[in-house]
Amino acid sequence: QVQLVESGGGLVQPGGSLTLSCAASGFTFRLSDMSWYRQAPGKGRDLVARITLSGTTIYDTISVNRFTISRDNAENTVYLQMSSLTPDDTAVYYCQAMTDGTAYWGQGTQVTVSS
Repeated sequence: QVQLVESGGGLVQPGGSLTLSCAASGFTFRLSDMSWYRQAPGKGRDLVARITLSGTTIYDTISVNRFTISRDNAENTVYLQMSSLTPDDTAVYYCQAMTDGTAYWGQGTQVTVSS
């Protein structure tokens, strides 16, 4: 079955950096678009960044110039490098795989930006 396991979340100070990882299994990773979403307390789940199967990247205005999404098809892993973090980036970050027209989600990893 499809599994997406996020890791790398934690507590970071404002201005700091963090890299999230999402290890995927159970589907053909290299043929899937992969995305990172986030959900802050009391808010909806919003797209942060997407990388298509061809490597095209798409960023939300909140993440462009600060975050970088990348993928390693040999390791079936997608990454989200985050820098210049602010308290507004505090949220649960979710990995999503879009494969065969179906979206699959990981369990999420908490990122807290606080001094």
